[in-house]
Amino acid sequence: MSESPQSPRPFAGAIEAIRSAELRPELLLSEIPAPSTLAPWSFALAADVKPARHGADSDMGTGRFVLLYDPSAPEAWGGVFRVICYVQAPLETEMGVDPFLAEVAWSWLIDALDNRGAAYSAASGTATRILSTGFGELAAQGDGAQVEIRASWTPADELVASHVESWGDLLCMLAGLPPAVEGVSLLSARRVGRE
Repeated sequence: MSESPQSPRPFAGAIEAIRSAELRPELLLSEIPAPSTLAPWSFALAADVKPARHGADSDMGTGRFVLLYDPSAPEAWGGVFRVICYVQAPLETEMGVDPFLAEVAWSWLIDALDNRGAAYSAASGTATRILSTGFGELAAQGDGAQVEIRASWTPADELVASHVESWGDLLCMLAGLPPAVEGVSLLSARRVGRE
């Protein structure tokens, strides 16, 4: 079940915190239907790094953020809330073959959470390098690479704005945007697509 007027107070408070999160202006954010089979209550967001074509995932990066709430506190979660996130971005092919890319990408997730002060436990997930080569009608696309992170963790409480902000920061980092630092102008990131 997604958010409703009968949502438990902690879940409603968490949704309010998510909606008050301050995400980077390079992100196009929207609320999307949440999965209904993972927990009694859930809420989901989608984000694309600008520019995105209307109705399509961004060429620079895309992601999903899901907050689950189960007052029974499943043992595997270690709490009543669980965050599930997904981020994906294209890379220069040379970066995609780096054997340490997955470890670096995962460390960026942990750094993003720590930088925002997002208290969490029971983090788990995967960081994946995807290499591809076009053939036939797609041969002109040449070689390509992507990085993808699928992760979940248990927030310390319903004050989850920092968790959403961390997810947004991670998505922007994977898309090649420089860190947003107060007083520093952002430069346009050059993304190299398939050659």
